[in-house]
Amino acid sequence: MTILSTPSSLPTDNHEEASRLESLWSGTFGDAYTERNKDTGKGRENFWHRFLKEYHVKNVLEVGCNVGVNLQCMLPFIKETDMFGVDVNTEALSILKEKFPLVNALHVSARALPFPDASFDLVFTAGVLIHQPTESLGDVMKEMVRCSRKYVLCMEYFAEETEEVPYRNQQGALFKRNYGKLFQAFPLTLLKQDYLGQEEGWDRVTWWLFQK
Repeated sequence: MTILSTPSSLPTDNHEEASRLESLWSGTFGDAYTERNKDTGKGRENFWHRFLKEYHVKNVLEVGCNVGVNLQCMLPFIKETDMFGVDVNTEALSILKEKFPLVNALHVSARALPFPDASFDLVFTAGVLIHQPTESLGDVMKEMVRCSRKYVLCMEYFAEETEEVPYRNQQGALFKRNYGKLFQAFPLTLLKQDYLGQEEGWDRVTWWLFQK
C-alpha cells in the first residue's frame, strides 16, 4: 500500500482545541493513560472472533490504536502486515511495535490520515471519538469514511445528546454522543448496533457497524 507523506509532527491549524487535546494525549498525560491501560482488553477476543467470522476483512485500520489490544485479538484472522494502527502517542506505538513488529504503526493525527481513499476493508475506533472535541469530530469521522472501502465501525460511550463527562481534571476531554446517528450524515448503511459490557472486556460501549 502506498502511504502518503507522513507528517513529522502533529498538524497545526485553526482547530485550537483539537491541537490542545492531541498535545495532551501525545505527552505525559497520554503516557500515563498507556501505562494504566496497556494490559486491558482481556476477554475481547470473543467479540473480535465473532465479528471477523461474520464480516470477512483482509486488512484493517484502527484509528487511535494505543498499544494494539484490539489488533492483537485479530491475529488469528488477519496477518500482522495487513494491520494498520495510528496514534498520537509515541510511547504507545513503541510498545505496539515491540510486541508486533510487523504491524504498521504510524504516529499521525486522526484528522489527517496518510492513506489513499478506500484503502481498508475495515476502519474502526474503540474509545477514541469520545476524546474528540466538537470542532474536529467531523474531520476525524470523514477521514475514517474516506479510508474505508467496505466497513466503518465505532465503539464509543453513548448518549442521546452530547454530554461532557469529567475526565481526570481535564476540560473538554471526554464526550458521550450518539455516534451512530452522527455517522448517518455520511453515505453509509447501518448494519448493526449493539452493546458490550465490562464482563466482555469493554468499558460499557455501544458499537455501530456501517457499510459503504
